[in-house]
Amino acid sequence: MKVALIQTSLHWENPKANRDHFEEHINSIQEQVDLILLPEMFSTGFTMHPTEVAETMTGETISWMKSLARLKDSAIAGSLVVREGERYYNRLVFVFPSGEISTYDKKHLFTLAGEDKIYTSGHEKLIVEYFGFKICLLICYDLRFPVFSRNTEDYDALVYVANWPKPRINAWDILLKARAVENQCFTIGVNRIGVDNNNHDYIGHSQIVDCLGNYILEPQEKEGVFITDLDKKNMLETRKKLDFLSDRDAFTILS
Repeated sequence: MKVALIQTSLHWENPKANRDHFEEHINSIQEQVDLILLPEMFSTGFTMHPTEVAETMTGETISWMKSLARLKDSAIAGSLVVREGERYYNRLVFVFPSGEISTYDKKHLFTLAGEDKIYTSGHEKLIVEYFGFKICLLICYDLRFPVFSRNTEDYDALVYVANWPKPRINAWDILLKARAVENQCFTIGVNRIGVDNNNHDYIGHSQIVDCLGNYILEPQEKEGVFITDLDKKNMLETRKKLDFLSDRDAFTILS
């Protein structure tokens, strides 16, 4: 499966400007890719003002994602601010080339920024089956909580879309490797760069780690589209040879 990670700065609370910017990057991709990954809240930046920018599941950004997925014959995934009734969600949307949609609402809301006071937490893990891969998709702060991401479903790839700031980037690098090793899967982190309107600085470090903790794509700091081919066969052979997942603990998440 050929995956494209788009790492860029974001226009603050300006969905149209961000859609236009990401579309330029997507249109710059000359080769056929199977999955295009965008950062957390890619249409707005990590805002705590959802009333200003929230969209519905029939809004312009979702329609834009569906149109591009069909045009590029590629799945597209990223998170955005979604409104349902009186509630707001930091929702990851996975759009298949057919236009079909799967969603995940961020479970671990970032209390340090007050995200838990503004957005509604999700409870269900999302695992999509696409291009022969089982892919688990999570959002930013979820990375710090390994129990929720534990590979009890034998998924092949774990994806985190994020707005993870520079002062804590060492934790980002360490935790992505830890999730890859403990879950014996590809682990992909897609982050942003630039400075937001809260003066938080981001240096990216979008990356892909294999099931042994080795970099397939080393952490990137510049703006760009980074394309990598993932070899599931090799990963499964490694998992079979080093069958650590068979010894995993059984547990039930109660809340």
